[in-house]
Amino acid sequence: MIDWTTFGRVDADGTVYVKTAEGDRVVGSWQAGTPEEGLAHFARRFADLVTEVDLVEARLKSGAADASHSLTSVKRIRTTLDEAHVVGDIDGLAARLDRLTELADVKAGEAKAAREVARTEALARKTALVEEAETIAADATGWKSAGDRLKEILDEWKTIRGVDKKTDGELWKRFAAARDGFTRRRGAHFATLDGQRKQAQTAKEDLVKEAETLAESTEWGPTATRLKDLMNEWKAAPRAAKESEQKLWERFRAAQDAFFTKRSEVFSARDAEYKGNLEKKQAILAEVEALDIDADPRGAQNKLRDAQAAWHDAGRVPRESSVGLDRRWRAAEERIRIAMDSAWRKTTPQDNPLLKQMRDQVAEAEEKLARAQAAGDTKRVKEAEKALASKKQFLALAEAAG
Repeated sequence: MIDWTTFGRVDADGTVYVKTAEGDRVVGSWQAGTPEEGLAHFARRFADLVTEVDLVEARLKSGAADASHSLTSVKRIRTTLDEAHVVGDIDGLAARLDRLTELADVKAGEAKAAREVARTEALARKTALVEEAETIAADATGWKSAGDRLKEILDEWKTIRGVDKKTDGELWKRFAAARDGFTRRRGAHFATLDGQRKQAQTAKEDLVKEAETLAESTEWGPTATRLKDLMNEWKAAPRAAKESEQKLWERFRAAQDAFFTKRSEVFSARDAEYKGNLEKKQAILAEVEALDIDADPRGAQNKLRDAQAAWHDAGRVPRESSVGLDRRWRAAEERIRIAMDSAWRKTTPQDNPLLKQMRDQVAEAEEKLARAQAAGDTKRVKEAEKALASKKQFLALAEAAG
């Protein structure tokens, strides 16, 4: 490898020079290390330029690159070389770039000539394809093979490059017109055949029969889904003969209308029922919310029990009203519960009916214990003592809570 650093020098203040036939030229300054390291740095830059030139030259000579693009690259490098911040054989690289410029000019000329030859050949190929397509459009009666050949012509057409835009557009118009003419002739021929329409009529008759069967269904969700599927199948199926198509459509549409009308009536009746239920529940709720729970909390609680049964019996309400109504109902229940708890806490131990009942139970247990002791029945004494202790314990807890 060539030591490009021999083409440069670094003076005492760090200024870097490159040696050329016209004399030394400043390319930069180096303060980051030794002069040798500075020369090596700028030499690597020159080596990068040499590598780029090597690549351009190799691609140009091998034909891998477009000659005009290579010429542009060579001129760019040559133009910037006199000002490049590099250390290396500037004069040698400049001479090499000048030679490459001449070579690229020659190659570009050859490429232009080759493109002109290719354009002439491409024009001839597309012209021949157009003429063949026009012959097929005018005379062919082998519909499948002719149609396949037109597709092959189109595929081949897409592979041909190099015809100028104007000429290519004119040839394409001729080809498209020929293809359209063939399509119209073939369509007119098959228009006389009714096989497809008969098949379509059979298929649509089956769709109509199924739709008429489903018209009486009361399975609203699944049936509605299936009828929509039938509609999609109808749209996807080919058309039958005009008269048959219209009659079948009227039957098909009537079956769908019958089902959806009946479903709408059922849903309307249900909505009316739910609306009536809503009115009942609103009336029940209004009564519960109007109860004077402060004056008679126990009476309010009793009325709430009756109202709860009536609420349940009233049935379902419209979905959009359900959440708000339930929220109000729970609030009314909670209001009565809180009032009952408050009333319970306000009752004196002497007036509390539950405490009175528990005291009576303690007294009764004491009497049972006394009778057992009098009878000398040890087993009954133990059972009576256990029962008495339990009842006293519950009484004490109740009194403490009051």
